[in-house]
Amino acid sequence: MSEPQSSLLLKKQLAELNKNPVEGFSAGLIDDNDIYRWEVLIIGPPDTLYEGGFFKAHLHFPKEYPLRPPRMKFVTEIWHPNIEKNGDVCISILHEPDPNDESPANVDAAKEWRESYSEFKRKVAQCVRKSQEDCS
Repeated sequence: MSEPQSSLLLKKQLAELNKNPVEGFSAGLIDDNDIYRWEVLIIGPPDTLYEGGFFKAHLHFPKEYPLRPPRMKFVTEIWHPNIEKNGDVCISILHEPDPNDESPANVDAAKEWRESYSEFKRKVAQCVRKSQEDCS
């Protein structure tokens, strides 16, 4: 039986990422025998509240990829309006540069972002510090 197209595409994309790394991002397999389960590390971008953080997430690609999107779940604690408290990412925001507080996955974070920005910043800073401690 031949290998599914999605598997071939994911192998190609992972090899490309490893050959030409993206700044602040790295990816690898959770299990070397399963191309559909990736672990990624996202370093908080400069000039953002998340700067200096090390945020680990898991990507689970469906066999129908790229026709169906992957599921993404942060395993590092992160405070963000579009990321559920359990780490699940609202897939529709994966290409948005900023939090979308109009359709939040984490209602408390979105409310805080709008109404108590200093408290929001404090919680993000706490997540960044914790991510740095967990990484060492």
